Amino acid sequence: MSRESALLPLTGLLLLICSPFASVSSVPQPLACGSRGVDLTETGTVVLCPPDCAQQRWSVFGTGMYASISSVCGAAIHRGLLGASGGAVMVHKQPGRHQYVASNTNGVQSRSLSSWTSSFDLTKPISVPLELTGTNTTEKQANKTLKKPSVKKALTGGNKDCQIDIAMVIDSSNNIGQRRFNLQKNFVTKLVAMLRVGQTGPHIGLVQASGSPKTEFSLTNYTQPKELLFAIKELAFLGGDANIGKAIMHTADTFFTQERGGRRGHPRVMVVLVDGWPSDNMDQGAMLAKESGINVFMVSVAKPSPEELAMVHDKNFVKKAVCRDNGFFNYSISSWFATTKHVKPFTRKLCSLDHLLCSKTCYNSVNIGFLIDGSSSVGVDSFRQVLEFLAGIARSFEISDVGAHIGAVQFTYEQRLEFGMMDHANKDNAINALRRISYMNGGTATGEAITYATKRLFRKTGPGRNFLIIVTDGQSYDDVTTPAAAAQKEGIFIYSVGVAWAPRHDLESMSSEPKDSHTFFTREFSGLTDFIPSLVRGICRDFAANN
Repeated sequence: MSRESALLPLTGLLLLICSPFASVSSVPQPLACGSRGVDLTETGTVVLCPPDCAQQRWSVFGTGMYASISSVCGAAIHRGLLGASGGAVMVHKQPGRHQYVASNTNGVQSRSLSSWTSSFDLTKPISVPLELTGTNTTEKQANKTLKKPSVKKALTGGNKDCQIDIAMVIDSSNNIGQRRFNLQKNFVTKLVAMLRVGQTGPHIGLVQASGSPKTEFSLTNYTQPKELLFAIKELAFLGGDANIGKAIMHTADTFFTQERGGRRGHPRVMVVLVDGWPSDNMDQGAMLAKESGINVFMVSVAKPSPEELAMVHDKNFVKKAVCRDNGFFNYSISSWFATTKHVKPFTRKLCSLDHLLCSKTCYNSVNIGFLIDGSSSVGVDSFRQVLEFLAGIARSFEISDVGAHIGAVQFTYEQRLEFGMMDHANKDNAINALRRISYMNGGTATGEAITYATKRLFRKTGPGRNFLIIVTDGQSYDDVTTPAAAAQKEGIFIYSVGVAWAPRHDLESMSSEPKDSHTFFTREFSGLTDFIPSLVRGICRDFAANN
């Protein structure tokens, strides 16, 4: 029997006893009242809602068919499938749709929503009774397991103030050896206990670093403390090289996906334990981790002595690996025998959510291109107001080499690349470059400018990352609909901002759907600054819907 099957959650055992022919997807998954449909990775999942969800207000969008950002338990009560005592429901994932309708049923007021990228509906789960005709060893073991803590207890616990997803990368190389490996496991065990892992708290998975990285368990394999502590205790020493860079690359690339239990909106944390120094290069793994929004903490134990420094492949490996080289993500311990006193302060670091700077949000993940009308009708003074308006948008984002990026193209009948997305690695330089743009003066060919900006400003990236903000004060002399549609097909969201004589039809032809939330118009250039909050919120809304 595998470790995973030996440690099935109690709720799973309860259903397996009632339904021996049930598939894995029918094992009830305990949920908090506020857990959303988007947090579930598979369709046909049977979930178990706790009691008393009906006594609180949860976000529910739709009627019968619910937007995936809805509370599953709240929707089940709204649907009439659950009462105050909670219970099990089956969740069926469905495609996104337009117009989720609000209604007030069963004491729950659902809200309307114009559109969302995915949906779910709910049914009662089908149970198959088990007629026990005899008692074998498996049944005895199951009956024995039933004496463990109740389902209600399993649903509680967890540090609600530290809701993060943690990948522990531990050193299992010949560097550390069996004895120190056991001390390392002891440190990880104490850390996990201090973090208070639980359904509503931190989730932890683990990767062993040796010659090749090995994922021992994922984020959702063990969400009960006793099970997790037992899994750590059972880890076997691997030996081999200390390829820490390769382990970071493997973890950043595979570990935090929704399929493996990564929770939407929860900060991603990677804790890397290394004895001495790594055998390989950190560069690629560290860059991927930063680009993926993972907060990498490097815990280095037993630093190399002066005589050993010549053997170290890269003396700056800690600085390269961490999320930010600001001291917060570096942690040094003199010896594996001295780890106990570091458990509490290191736990405090991990749960300092305001300091987890590398978590990907719209503010540090998007690429925003500005397409600026430099035609003669704008004029020098109004052109300066446009640049200040765009600078106001840029100030809302964390622009850096691994964060958000901005680029700018000015157009008349011709196009001019003012600066590209990767030309300025910090916010001040990018905004100063924006303000220094000189006015071109000429005609208005917006369609050709969109095509130019699509090719010159953007590179293919994750969904919901690329945005183009077009500012124009007049009608284009060429077609704008076809170039805009081509840009959107490339994954670019377009916001159209019109001033003065810009035709509403042209603006809407260029804008992404829904048109009303991607199109802005003002009679005066002085009114542009009023749009900054709405544009920033719109960008973040599009980002969230696609990530």
